[in-house]
Amino acid sequence: MSSPSSLRLSIERRALGAGLLAVALLRPARAERPGLREAVLGFTGGKEPSEGGITLDIPPLVENGNTVPVTIAVESPMTEEDHVRRIALFNERNPQPHVITAQIGPRAGRARLSTRMRLATSQRLVAVAELSDGSYRSASAEVIVTLAACVEG
Repeated sequence: MSSPSSLRLSIERRALGAGLLAVALLRPARAERPGLREAVLGFTGGKEPSEGGITLDIPPLVENGNTVPVTIAVESPMTEEDHVRRIALFNERNPQPHVITAQIGPRAGRARLSTRMRLATSQRLVAVAELSDGSYRSASAEVIVTLAACVEG
């Protein structure tokens, strides 16, 4: 993995009259985007989330990746003493691994988030919830996309 400060040397040759001119250019190397695991651990502060207590509802087969419904629900009494603080969604293969983070609290009444997202291709999604006791829960789902979205150049 290259660091953001590393440089890439490229040599361009250009015709100049009857001769050939070689020019060396230094360009910053393209930074590697963080992977799914790194993005999740960034959200949790390095703590491993435990499986269970959270539901990630997304269709397992999606015809069009441009608008995919997703719902995340966390089992919680949502009281002052025991509630969900944040819910986040991460993906494996879109251009950016972090999709959304929603901050909620006990007055929300229930820990549930529904939205639509774009999926670049078939991939795994991970939902993570931060609880008021400082623990984290997670759930994952595999999604097959037949018509991709988010395709970069």
